[in-house]
Amino acid sequence: MSLHRSLYASSYFLHPQLKTEEDYIPYPSVHEVLGRTGTLPLILLPQFGGYWIEGTNHDLGSSSTPEEPPPCPASQVKLETNSIANIYRKHFLGKEHFNYYSVDSALGHLVFSVKYDVIGDQEHLRLLLRSKFKTYHDVIPISCLTEFPNVVQMAKLVCEEVNVDRFYPVLYPKASRLIVTFDEHVINNNFKFGVIYQKFAQTSEEELFGNNEESPAFVEFLEFLGEKIELHDFKGFRGGLDVTHGQTGSESVYHNFHNKEIMFHVSTKLPYIEGDTQQLQRKRHVGNDIVAIVFQEENTPFVPDMIASNFLHAYIVVQVENACTDNVLYKVSVTARDDVPFFGPALPDPAVFKKSAEFHEFLLTKLINAEYSCYKAEKFAKLEERTRSALLETLYEELHLNSQSMIGLGGDDDKLENGGGGGGGFFESFKRVIRNRSQSMDAMGLSNKKPHTVSTSHSGSFTHNPSDTPKTPGTSLIIPGKSPTRKKSGPFSSRRSSAIGIENIQEVQERSPQRTSDGVHTTQDLRLDNSSSQSSPEMQITKIG
Repeated sequence: MSLHRSLYASSYFLHPQLKTEEDYIPYPSVHEVLGRTGTLPLILLPQFGGYWIEGTNHDLGSSSTPEEPPPCPASQVKLETNSIANIYRKHFLGKEHFNYYSVDSALGHLVFSVKYDVIGDQEHLRLLLRSKFKTYHDVIPISCLTEFPNVVQMAKLVCEEVNVDRFYPVLYPKASRLIVTFDEHVINNNFKFGVIYQKFAQTSEEELFGNNEESPAFVEFLEFLGEKIELHDFKGFRGGLDVTHGQTGSESVYHNFHNKEIMFHVSTKLPYIEGDTQQLQRKRHVGNDIVAIVFQEENTPFVPDMIASNFLHAYIVVQVENACTDNVLYKVSVTARDDVPFFGPALPDPAVFKKSAEFHEFLLTKLINAEYSCYKAEKFAKLEERTRSALLETLYEELHLNSQSMIGLGGDDDKLENGGGGGGGFFESFKRVIRNRSQSMDAMGLSNKKPHTVSTSHSGSFTHNPSDTPKTPGTSLIIPGKSPTRKKSGPFSSRRSSAIGIENIQEVQERSPQRTSDGVHTTQDLRLDNSSSQSSPEMQITKIG
């Protein structure tokens, strides 16, 4: 058995119930492994686990004419999407339907949409029920029902746990605008990923962030990833980088991938500060990403706990062979924290790719799906549940008060019509929820929160002035505190501080002639897009959804 196979043999996935260092048999340290001969793996598990690995075989054959790596099967390269987020826009908006609201002691605030549909020649009920936990959707053939149900019975058809006496009808003419905004807040079309350059024998965070030179092989890989852009006055998604004063460097790597904008935080292109061993300027950006690529030219394993970060949950490690030739090959391994579900597309066996358009598609799809999957990790999921609950309560109150005022039961002070009263309406309330969430995260320090981007796309036509469709940010949540990884036992365990929380950045991105403006307190980008955002993957969490 080869060295790297033996290192992986007993540690492909760690048992989820093992929670303390005493429960684990320590894995070899990276320093022990570097002292051995033979081919080394791309990734080593931390000594006390906490991560899983995909892609451990990179053997193409040892003969003088090794076999070609198999091509990436295009049919298996699929972006994850949150299909439920688009159902209201696709099947309800602009068509005859009914909306209702109620409160359930267990499920919280409920907003229910009902539509009569004829599919083929058969009558159906299309039902969409929003609770604080999730959105339920079903299409029920009326022929399967013994009698036509009332609204409470309809709700039980889609979610048996519903326990309310009645639903109240929504009587507000602008209700659909508010509902579609809530449903689509989970849609994200902007992504930022770290790119870390690991040279031979580099085993610490300080060494990784201290790299300034870009080798020809690394330059070739960056050109493969995306387009090099000048940051000054850049009009696309900037991923928290400074496009006005040059404080985050002069250039970066950017790519528009199937109408999703990706900004890469390349460690070597971020500012290098002489005398700062931790290079906090670099770590502030890369350490606040959720997924990062680690590029290797030579055989030195990457250990995921080399970098102390609250946010980084997954790494895609790429090691080059035959760089800058006509036969460039990339070996790939993936690692993520234990509570991050597996994400596709699955790596082939062996996990080796030719430099090609197919591999580019595969790699970017894997990155985006990795971020969605990370949102399901415990810390992100708890944050999303709280945010979703607060947004749904805001929607409920808006629908209730405006429905009451429509039939003359509420005073003018109770109207929350968008643009109307001092509260600024639903969209202002929506932004306040996002701000309050990030402030509560700051107050709770390292406890539960993990940043993730709550960048969202909404139909801008739902703003106060229908002709004006402002786009408001997509932001990244920045949480102060130390890395949640287990206590390290290596020689560099206590020297690093997390850059998380060094600076909270709110990125307000305008897709109109206006430009991005920066603020400093919220840690989330909320975007009210005027384009009806199509299915932007968000399986997660449905990022709040």
